Amino acid sequence: MSSLDSARETNIRNIETKTGKSLADLRKVINKSGLTKHSDIRDMLREKFDLGYGDANSLVHYAKMTDGQSAAQKSGTSIDEIIDELYTGKKADLLPVHKEVMNKIEKFGDFETVPKKGYLSLRRMKQFAMIGPGTKGRLEIGLNMKGIEGTSRLESLPPGGMCQYRVFLTKASEVDEVLINWLKLAFDSAG
Repeated sequence: MSSLDSARETNIRNIETKTGKSLADLRKVINKSGLTKHSDIRDMLREKFDLGYGDANSLVHYAKMTDGQSAAQKSGTSIDEIIDELYTGKKADLLPVHKEVMNKIEKFGDFETVPKKGYLSLRRMKQFAMIGPGTKGRLEIGLNMKGIEGTSRLESLPPGGMCQYRVFLTKASEVDEVLINWLKLAFDSAG
């Protein structure tokens, strides 16, 4: 079992312990509620089971199998198929940029690629980067690292988010030494 699978299973077990119900029972509670909107279900779970925001949010994804990992497992979709789905239509021009970034990261060593809804999570002991199509026809890379001063290119993000920094790319030529160094720093800091 990968470290991500293990963490996910631990999270589910903790939620089951907090609520006193199995994931199957919690799915029934959600279905019986008649709620369909993610935020409404999350709020109901927070109120009914006194769950924190993160646990309730995760539970909605696990129960509805809407997180990328569950959806991929459920459908038997490969990582390559998920990547192809991410970069369709107007986002197709970003696929070569994505591939160039991934080619550089693969030279660093072993890591996991975990599909999420709309992006890929790149993990070692913990997530070091997120990569996927962003807004305005740009590839978005989220980076987890510390001790770097933000720049006009390396945007610092508010504390408490999934990443401390992000970078937007529009063409493969932007995968330069500076970006590779940031990716390597994030990779090394993740374990």
